[in-house]
Amino acid sequence: MHQAAQLEQKIEAGKAQVGVLGLGYVGLPVALSFAESGLTVLGFDIDAAKVEQLCAGSCYVRHLAEGRLQEALDSERFVPTSDFSRLGEADVVIICVPTPLDAYRQPDLSYVEATARQIAETLRPGQLIILESTTYPGTTDELVVPTLAAGGLVCGEDFFVAFSPEREDPGNESFSTTDIPKVVGGVSEQAGDLAEKFYLRAFSRVHRVSSAREAEATKLMENIFRAVNIALVNELKVVYDSMGIDVWEVLDAADTKPFGFMRFNPGPGWGGHCIPVDPFYLSWKAREFGSTPRFIELAGQVNIEMPQFVIHKLQLALNDRTKSVRGSRILILGLAYKKDIDDPRESPAFEVVDLLLKLGANVTYHDPYVPEAPAMRSWPDLPPMTSQALTDEALQQADAVVLITDHKAVDYERVARQAPLIIDTRGVFPKGASNVVRA
Repeated sequence: MHQAAQLEQKIEAGKAQVGVLGLGYVGLPVALSFAESGLTVLGFDIDAAKVEQLCAGSCYVRHLAEGRLQEALDSERFVPTSDFSRLGEADVVIICVPTPLDAYRQPDLSYVEATARQIAETLRPGQLIILESTTYPGTTDELVVPTLAAGGLVCGEDFFVAFSPEREDPGNESFSTTDIPKVVGGVSEQAGDLAEKFYLRAFSRVHRVSSAREAEATKLMENIFRAVNIALVNELKVVYDSMGIDVWEVLDAADTKPFGFMRFNPGPGWGGHCIPVDPFYLSWKAREFGSTPRFIELAGQVNIEMPQFVIHKLQLALNDRTKSVRGSRILILGLAYKKDIDDPRESPAFEVVDLLLKLGANVTYHDPYVPEAPAMRSWPDLPPMTSQALTDEALQQADAVVLITDHKAVDYERVARQAPLIIDTRGVFPKGASNVVRA
């Protein structure tokens, strides 16, 4: 029987074993979702400590429902491991590894390349390999397939390859992993068929596109749309600020229109793994085809400059109080990139902290979801920091409190009463308060 037919039978019978590479904010929810669908899942990660933590039933992805990990472990449907020699046991292998930017804001596909090489070492006939990591159109065809085929097996005959972009939204209570429609595109039509049938085992809806390139481009389209609109409202914030107009009041008014307006809120910059990264993946790839996406690159520049605007507003506010940033005690509220989650990846808070330290400020932070500031690729020189208790004394002794991430767990009324100066980048505090400066 043809390899594709055998694999299709396994998938339809619920007997296909799954391997998920990368057990982070994307890979772990995907692994648990397939385990809950009745399939057996091997979860691979190079971090042995992370694997050990999972095996002990300790879930480090906080937004996942309590008990999901333990239930999957107890059922023996989910087995975390660092033993990559077991990759050959999986019928379907899903790649969920980081795709960051390098120091020059160019795509860094080293994790995808390394993972593809690991899979190639145990690749056998009858496997379906699916890349979920966000990347530029062409990565699956041009990088993953040749790496896998280097050992002599033939893509489309012996093994099959597809792309399906992750669409995780940590902290979103309206949509869980499997509620979000899954976009799927295969390197071949047959690979697309297999991937579509596979995802329907766990996901409520699968949207098929004609190729892996269309699927790769879909994820970039989604996040570039957000990046551009965030940049627009951030730029309007700066323009309106110069005019003495409150952008949040304007947004509240515009949001009353029942058609033709979609609200995006300004902030201290952009964060998360996708939105600060994806636009640069497309603009880099576009140059190969002689195209320069100026609009996208301008949006990126606007968002990158937002932390500088926050610092500028802080400097002006301290100056009005006859103080300088150097030597001032600055308390940052929130390190996570968005509220009510523990994910700090690419958070603008780190850029704000870095700028303040370079200006000589004494910086502390409070974040109920991030007890210790992790080491960050983009800010390697930041000193170790731990979240400080948000006491009345801490608020009173701060020369300024800078709100970066508006977690619901923070008592903002108490902050407003106790802090001598608040730099509000989220429009949380009442307009016109003598100790509040909108930024």
